[in-house]
Amino acid sequence: MKIIITIFMLMTSFTAMAQDGKANTVKNTFNRKTTVSTSINADASIVWALLTNASDFSRWNSTIVSIEGEIQKGEKIKLKSTLDPGRTFKLKIKEVVPEQKLVWGDALGKRTYSLEKQGDSTLFTMAEKIGGLMFPLFAKKIPPFDESFEQFASDLKKEAETISKSK
Repeated sequence: MKIIITIFMLMTSFTAMAQDGKANTVKNTFNRKTTVSTSINADASIVWALLTNASDFSRWNSTIVSIEGEIQKGEKIKLKSTLDPGRTFKLKIKEVVPEQKLVWGDALGKRTYSLEKQGDSTLFTMAEKIGGLMFPLFAKKIPPFDESFEQFASDLKKEAETISKSK
């Protein structure tokens, strides 16, 4: 019985931690996954509109230098991030479920944005898994994502809540 209670407490703790806007990174030999979640006091439609308007991203999101292209399934975008502003990431939009899920990535990684309606709020989760067989050879050259993920979530929350209050 103690084991069941301990497992339940750990699961509850991870759920609470996941919603506090703090990023969490799990590293393995062949991959790394960073996740951040936060509750946004805005409808999922507002959050979704922000996440899918590429031309407006750099206005509200201080972690993005630019995004070129359309955020629609099957399309390709070019993204420049503040983590490596000299590099352009060429990403394919892999999955789009309006107001629920957006996935983009390349051969090395995949970023998933998830929205879950919670009454008048929206639980936003962003997770990126990067890796592969060659990952151990270049893993040390990839900067940590935690601070950038936390800033992304904070920027999104601030903008979505500002829009929500003005309606």
